[in-house]
Amino acid sequence: MENNVIIDQSIGGHKEDMELPIFDLATIAKATNYFSSNNKLREGGFGPVYKGTLIDGQEISVKRLSQNSGQGLNDFINEALLIAKLQH
Repeated sequence: MENNVIIDQSIGGHKEDMELPIFDLATIAKATNYFSSNNKLREGGFGPVYKGTLIDGQEISVKRLSQNSGQGLNDFINEALLIAKLQH
């Protein structure tokens, strides 16, 4: 299930709104074959990165924040926003 969320962000002193798709855990789990090791692309600074395919055929990558990560949730969100901005 996909919902959209509008994020009010400030990067580099410029404030703007971004509309980002938000998927529930069940959708992400199914797309990545339940975070299968076969779908694991690499281990990043925040935790593992998986490839997946949504039900509509769209290919995605999923960053999963590890509880053991030395980086916090805010850093994780900022990186996700930056990646999304680069893709738009």
